[in-house]
This record gives sequence, C-alpha cells and structure tokens, in this order.
Amino acid sequence: MTRLRRTPRTAAVAAACIAAALLVAAPALAQDGDSVTVDIMSKYRVAPNITYLVASGYESKLDVMTPRGQDPAPTLIYIHGGGWVGGTKEASVLRALPYLEMGWAVVNVEYRMARNELAPGAVEDCRCALRWVYENAEDYNIDTSRLVVTGASAGGHLSLTTGMLPASAGLDRLCPGRDASRPGWAASDEYEMPVAAIVNWFGITDVGDLLEGVNAKSYAVAWMGARPDRMELARHVSPMTYVRPGLPPILTIHGDVDNIVPYQHALDLHAALDEAGVANRIHTVPGKGHGNFSAEEAQEIFRVIRAFLDEHVTGGGGASTGAE
Repeated sequence: MTRLRRTPRTAAVAAACIAAALLVAAPALAQDGDSVTVDIMSKYRVAPNITYLVASGYESKLDVMTPRGQDPAPTLIYIHGGGWVGGTKEASVLRALPYLEMGWAVVNVEYRMARNELAPGAVEDCRCALRWVYENAEDYNIDTSRLVVTGASAGGHLSLTTGMLPASAGLDRLCPGRDASRPGWAASDEYEMPVAAIVNWFGITDVGDLLEGVNAKSYAVAWMGARPDRMELARHVSPMTYVRPGLPPILTIHGDVDNIVPYQHALDLHAALDEAGVANRIHTVPGKGHGNFSAEEAQEIFRVIRAFLDEHVTGGGGASTGAE
C-alpha cells in the first residue's frame, strides 16, 4: 500500500488551517476591549497532527482544539468525508466553527483512505480515535460524558459506526490500549466507549446497497475491493447492522434528491431507530442533493443541531452505555 509522507510543511499547513478557524471564530469568543489574539491564546489550546494510531505503515493523525482554564468541555469529534477514498481533515477545519463559538472542544480526525487500507480500515481508525479521546481526555480537558461524533457523507457513515459499534464488533482491536494489571498487553476491548449523541450529515447507512444494483457507487466499490466476502464485510461495517436499544440519540441531515448517498438510507435508519426506541430525528432539506445547502438552509440546520444537542447533551441528558 502507498504511504503518505508527513513533512514539516504539511504540519505547518495543518497548524495554519486551525489558526485560521480560530481567527474566524474569534469575534464570537472575544470580550469587549480584548485583543483578538490574546483572547484566542488564552481561551484555546491547539495541538495539531497528533498520531493516534500506526497501522499498515501509515500514521493516522488528529488535531485537538480545546478551551483552557475551565471545567472539562463538551467535545465534538469531527470525521471528514470523501467516499473513504479522498478528503483531508485540514479541508474540513472550518466545520468546527459553530462548535468553537459555543465554547466546545473539537477533535478533527483523519483516517486511512482506500489507497492505504481497504475496508474496514477507516472504521477501525475512527474507533481508535475515539479510544484516544477517552485515554487522553484529562490531558485535553475533554468531558467524555458529552462527546458528540459528526461528519458528512463517508464521514457521516464513520460518525455512525464510531458512535454505534459495541466493542464486541471486534473493530477496536488495532487500538493501542492500557492494562495496568498486565504491562505490555493490549486492552483494546477492555471497555465500551459511549458517546452522548451522533450528528450524521447524509451518511451511508447500508454499505452493501452501494456495491451492486441501481445504487452501486464507484467509491464504495473502491473501498471494498474485489474480495469475495465483500457483502458480508459491508454488513459488518454498516450502521444498520448495529441498530438496537440503548444507542445514543441520532440526528440526520439529508437532502431528499441526493444521488451520491440515497435519501432512502436516512429513512431506513430512522425507521429502524424508531422501532428500537432510540431517540432520533431526521431533518430533510427539500429539493437538495449531496450537501451544497444554501446559507439559509445551513442556518436552519444549525438551529436544529443546537436544539438537538441542548436536549440530549448540554441540557442534562446522559450518554448511553453503547453496550449490547
């Protein structure tokens, strides 16, 4: 597999992207009469390009933006899209702005693309990013009882699998773990990792549906490869497989004429969540496809998101166990 090389220049680009996001957010964060720069320096700690997993000769990295000097913060884990074959965390950094404005911490995650590792590599990586958050929460002032996972398209799929999978699914086994009673032993399936909510932007919920037939998509075929058990693997990495009582609340945003990820994926997921008794909501954007929502539509979407998070996360709602 091809390995992407990290250079000082790419690290500098990552840091610059994060700094730009914080600068844009600064007017909402600054006090009257305060210097914008001083306000950012005093309120946010930025740690770019932290390696959370090494697998297949590839270093998967994440960025952390977290408020200083306060109680542990509610935290957004953002997972970029790109059909499991493209995209970068740096290109998605501005999506953190609404959460920075609310005073949240943000963890911006990258993962192995299909060119580095076929399925289920991306799912494994994002589960390991969640484990990294749990293992390092105290160091970065993160409140693990108020974790929210979000992403768009393939990132929506990965936000769902990250927040819905139980440890028994066996997709946490690459994650570095700690077991104080057995030094040197991995402890990747030691505990469940509940999240408080999932915000899914037009994510894939049934991977097998995209491999054959009228909904077949080249990006899904590329991620699965030609392995003979691809349909079984697709089931293993599909959110629909893991619908059960006790899941965290799930909000989905989806345009009803999406031809990249069928709108039916959202409808099927939420019908199954209703049947399982899981708190959920679907926000449909009429006449719209795969994102590219207008400013007015985006404003309404974020009103819906904030209300959903206030009800289930910051307003006192607790996280589920995530266990079967």
